[in-house]
Amino acid sequence: MRTRRGSCYLEPETVTNMCSFGKRKKDMHISKETIYCGKKPKKCLEKASSEYDFFEALPDDIVISIFCRLSSTATSPSDFVTVLSTSKRFKRLALHSLVLSKASPRSFSIRAKNWCVSAERFLKQCAEAGNVEACYTLGMIRFYCLQNRGSGASLMAKAAMKSHARALYSLAVIQFNGSGGTKSDKDLRAGVALCARAAFLGHIDALRELGHCLQDGYGVKQNISEGRRFLIQANARELAGVLSTDAAARQLVNANLQSQLRYVAASGCPLLSDFGCNVPAPEPHPSSRFMTEWFAARGGSNGSGLRLCSHASCGRPETRKHEFRRCSVCGAVNYCSRACQALDWKFRHKAECAPVERWLDEDGDDDGEDDGDREVMVMEDS
Repeated sequence: MRTRRGSCYLEPETVTNMCSFGKRKKDMHISKETIYCGKKPKKCLEKASSEYDFFEALPDDIVISIFCRLSSTATSPSDFVTVLSTSKRFKRLALHSLVLSKASPRSFSIRAKNWCVSAERFLKQCAEAGNVEACYTLGMIRFYCLQNRGSGASLMAKAAMKSHARALYSLAVIQFNGSGGTKSDKDLRAGVALCARAAFLGHIDALRELGHCLQDGYGVKQNISEGRRFLIQANARELAGVLSTDAAARQLVNANLQSQLRYVAASGCPLLSDFGCNVPAPEPHPSSRFMTEWFAARGGSNGSGLRLCSHASCGRPETRKHEFRRCSVCGAVNYCSRACQALDWKFRHKAECAPVERWLDEDGDDDGEDDGDREVMVMEDS
């Protein structure tokens, strides 16, 4: 203290104002800091939630189960390829053996123009994972298109051992025709046995083929009544398969059946005929479509003088000259099996078949080298 007059002391109002100003400044500083601290976590939370990938936190087994469902319901190869190109982790998990074993036939329904080494590698991975459809598809492509008979037959046999009906029937056709070998390599008994196994599994073409074998005594003891029973069963299964599809197909079938049933008394029941009811053509298997496109791009044949099956949805080629059976009336069409003949007669050949005096090959010479037991009689309406 300098003086007693208090000249060096501040006035009371000044002290009060200064204290209140400092308090306000302190409060402002605190409130500003409080506001800033409150906004900063909010921004960080929004940023973190936008960049966070929830799939990365899922365990591998859950992701694999999701991919199994996706591969089993895929309708085109692009549905599965999109997953492979998403990330390295997804690609690794999508190529898991469990996912590949569940892949649907449409997920590897490759077009012939897109065939490449990577496509064959993918099919091979699916086959090695235990996918029977991949075994059958790759087996058909190798046997008929790539002419790798041993590898193709072994892949189809692998699928057949797992009760794949199409593979069993395809092996039966190979045994009936002696495909990949000579005429002496045909084994009719083995063909009938394979066909019977496929028919037991409900394969329509196998039922129809077995019915004709029993009716004709081809590779088995002749039993006409039993053969008719198999043909009726094939026609009934074919009709039931179409009726279980979409409403448009059912409406078309009902209209055709009504027109057919009007003439039952005159022409007989369509279920008792060799080719069944007038139903829409079934969708071809991806392997059949591949073979059709493959040989169409190569002039419609497998080599010099080798013919394709005349049924448009089959795609099988001859592996030697005069291997396939042909129509006994016109001689202008060739079939790898009686089942293909029945389908082609119903959808196309019935309106085109006309008798000729003599069968001539493409060069104009008499076709005397044809397999005598491979002629097929023209089908008539029951």
